[in-house]
Amino acid sequence: MKVALVHEWLESYAGSERVFEQFIRLWPEADLYAVCDFLPEKERHFLGGKPVRTSFIQRLPGARKHFRKYLGLMPYAVEQFDLSGYDLVVSSSHAVAKGVLTGPDTLHVSYIHSPMRYAWDMQAQYLRQAGMERGLKSLYTRWLFHRLRLWDRSSAAGVDSLIGNSRYIADRIRKVWRREAAVIHPPVDVERFSIGTAPRGEHYLIASRMVPYKRVELVAEAFRRMPHRKLIITGDGPNLALVQAAASGASNIELRGHVAQAELVSLIQTAKAFVFAAEEDFGIGMVEAQAAGAPLIAFGRGGAKDIVRPETGVLFPEQSADSIIEAVQAFEAGAPIAAEACRENALRFSAENFRRAIAAHVQTLLRGASPPSSSPHQGPVGHASPTPWNP
Repeated sequence: MKVALVHEWLESYAGSERVFEQFIRLWPEADLYAVCDFLPEKERHFLGGKPVRTSFIQRLPGARKHFRKYLGLMPYAVEQFDLSGYDLVVSSSHAVAKGVLTGPDTLHVSYIHSPMRYAWDMQAQYLRQAGMERGLKSLYTRWLFHRLRLWDRSSAAGVDSLIGNSRYIADRIRKVWRREAAVIHPPVDVERFSIGTAPRGEHYLIASRMVPYKRVELVAEAFRRMPHRKLIITGDGPNLALVQAAASGASNIELRGHVAQAELVSLIQTAKAFVFAAEEDFGIGMVEAQAAGAPLIAFGRGGAKDIVRPETGVLFPEQSADSIIEAVQAFEAGAPIAAEACRENALRFSAENFRRAIAAHVQTLLRGASPPSSSPHQGPVGHASPTPWNP
């Protein structure tokens, strides 16, 4: 069987690349495709020395540093890959990779990290944060996103089977593409974390990039109002000043900035609980915290609903300081949460389990059957051809 694996773009070894790595392990003889490949040499290990076939965007002026500015050309670029000779195409998509063209005899399975948020429900937020709410640049960007939405939905119809990385993403796929999707959670390197030997301490922990949607300032505000509970915050980013302001004058809050991996693991292992206030598509950091034995106090939307179990953490219903305070109080008033239960929960998301689920899903489709009904969101398989991109 001839297999092609399609990735969005290769820039760094991050979350979506870890999924692509598992695809390569499943199909080591497959050919690799990406819109562009600017992955540093020191991060190319997961490709196994295999070459990556790229689009014309690879050669455009300034692409190495600014390839995202060519987003408007990317739908056209992925449609230029010749995949006519393949029996199976597996794409890893959060923007345009799912839009590759395949023939009637080729099975195309696409693993969806998320539909393009900036083109759909987060358009207004993106334009606001980019300072493009008015003017000619705003007008052009709104027109571009409109065109992307049309192409995005039509290209989704050309995929034979969609897989969402969480129930939350499967719901978004149903909303924007009117397609059903199976759910297979992404792989997490749970073996990098373990339950510590030191006793669990009294501090709560949040480890996060300081960006707006992470809502770290809400956690800081909540603990400023709980002066007898200690909070340690690690991480850095553009929202750091806002977090510092929220924690101002609170002697029980410690901001440590960026910390080394060994120190972070130790902080998780000894934390009373790991606090998470973001609405994530999935939330790998939450699984890593559970793998180290830490209970979770998390916002109850997005991927957290797939991760947190009653015996491993507490969910809070609103992104507000009041809601976080109530969740901390409920956590402390409830039955103790065992580190072993947290780690056992995290093992559900291992790379081995991911590969097993993907392989079973694809094999079922290749046999011409519908995937198992145990998949939380599995719908009919579509064979419509995507509409060409006309910028």
